[in-house]
Amino acid sequence: MVATWTVDQLRLPDTLRLGERLGERLFPGAVIALNGTLGAGKTHFTRGIAIGLGIRNPFVVNSPTFVLIQEYTARLPIAHFDTYRLQSVGEFLDLGTAEYFDSDAVSIIEWAEKVTPALPVERLEIQITVVSPEIRTFRLTAMGERYESLLGALQLAWKSDAQSQSGSAEPSESSL
Repeated sequence: MVATWTVDQLRLPDTLRLGERLGERLFPGAVIALNGTLGAGKTHFTRGIAIGLGIRNPFVVNSPTFVLIQEYTARLPIAHFDTYRLQSVGEFLDLGTAEYFDSDAVSIIEWAEKVTPALPVERLEIQITVVSPEIRTFRLTAMGERYESLLGALQLAWKSDAQSQSGSAEPSESSL
């Protein structure tokens, strides 16, 4: 099954908060596939996820464009991949991704559309669209039961946040 949720009109602090709420709810072995243009906010969102997972210093989270993978210690280990410079799915597999996917690590893959055939069938896909220099839209697609439950829990937390904070983006929902 596939479930989709779209969150519109997010400003930079909101993207960090959405990532944090997601990180708080992630489970061992979760796979997050991030897509969006250059500068869309994939790494910023990843920093929010790391905060939600309890990383001690969120400022160590940066783009692994040149090193291809960064590992961070948190409530669950984090493996942060960037496939921007990779030329093939084989290069992605050569990074040892199968071992990460079979572990308790939360795997976060930037530019995931480049390596889709190598990703687990069950995952959370997130498309980040730049609306303006300050505004983003997030489309989250849960692929598999665990990710549908995760998406439902995230939606509830986001709605609760939106009700308790003035000026926050209201989510819009859709299911496929």
